Amino acid sequence: MTTTTMHPAAAAKSSLPWPALLTLGATTLVMVTAEMLPTAVLVPMSRGLGVAEPLVGQLVAAWALTVVVASLPLTYLTRRIDRRTLILAGIVLLAASSLLTAVAPVYAVALAARLVGAVSVGLLWATANAHVADLVEDKDLGQAVAVVLGGATLGMVVGTPVARLIADASSWRAAFVVLAVAALGTGLLVRALVPARPRRAAASADDPGPARGPLGPTLVVVTLVGLLLVGHYGAYTFITRLGERAAALLPGEMSGLLLAFGLASAAGVALAGRLARRTTLGLIAASTATAFMLLALTWAESPVSGLVTILALGLASGAVPPLAQTEILRLAGTGHRDLAAALIPVVFNGGIAIGAAAASLLVGRAGPAALPIPAAAIAAIAALGLGIAAARRQFRAGERHA
Repeated sequence: MTTTTMHPAAAAKSSLPWPALLTLGATTLVMVTAEMLPTAVLVPMSRGLGVAEPLVGQLVAAWALTVVVASLPLTYLTRRIDRRTLILAGIVLLAASSLLTAVAPVYAVALAARLVGAVSVGLLWATANAHVADLVEDKDLGQAVAVVLGGATLGMVVGTPVARLIADASSWRAAFVVLAVAALGTGLLVRALVPARPRRAAASADDPGPARGPLGPTLVVVTLVGLLLVGHYGAYTFITRLGERAAALLPGEMSGLLLAFGLASAAGVALAGRLARRTTLGLIAASTATAFMLLALTWAESPVSGLVTILALGLASGAVPPLAQTEILRLAGTGHRDLAAALIPVVFNGGIAIGAAAASLLVGRAGPAALPIPAAAIAAIAALGLGIAAARRQFRAGERHA
């Protein structure tokens, strides 16, 4: 979580609940590690379960699809339960899922365990997003979201590599056991450091404006962010193919390139925290930069150009999640907070799934070199749409003021 730490002087003036936010950041680290762990232990897990490697890869796809399907219904069914209680329940369920995966004798049991974990993480993402918004003032929301999502970034940069080291030193089952222990550890931290808060929407009588705001602008931004993610993750799915020549410039080659991309993404998260009070402009800028960098992958055949482009793509795309989540939660207001928080994991996992699937079809027909232009076009449409939507909101706000 050091990726989002402020300068000491700024931190002294901040009213952010740092222990709670860092604890929730640790929770997102565990969640992302749990989601991506099968990819880190792909070969030993396939051998241990006696199945082909693509079937182990499908454990990640099934996870994402389950999050998309389960998040909204679960959020509705649990809407009257205290959010910290829901977070604790989700963590315990995730730990149980990881432990069951570790002892799974056959693939079917591992798949069932993964689906249980996906359900828990769908609820965790939605609940944690809403709870962060309840813990801080609106002016601090952008920075708070960036802190929590710093944990998710570290899950990619640190969590999965550490899990692979454990698997190499012992076994893939040991990696899942350690994940279960880590989940329970974060649960204890949540119980000790994350305060419970009443749902602010319940107090909407004192603040009728934000609680009863229109849902339309939120849904527009959610849709456009989903479109942006389709373009980005379509290209990212095959980044190891697009970046083959760039990887040769780094120690460790491809592993070094992926680490560099992850660090650039972490820098993007930190940058988003600096733009906390200008999330609308920040999101438009990050989306536009992402589109340009996707287009620049067309010239990734040049090692130097490819490396610079991939690092710049990591920086731009890394800023998108915290800026997008902050914008969605702010537009929703307190009245639609639960729905907006539930839509966030749906749109992110949906964008990943659709982008990866569409890119796989395109690469199967035309090869990886065909990816950058359509991916950039999709991202550019999303960035343009976000700009138009922001201009319309500003125009309508001016009309109401007049």
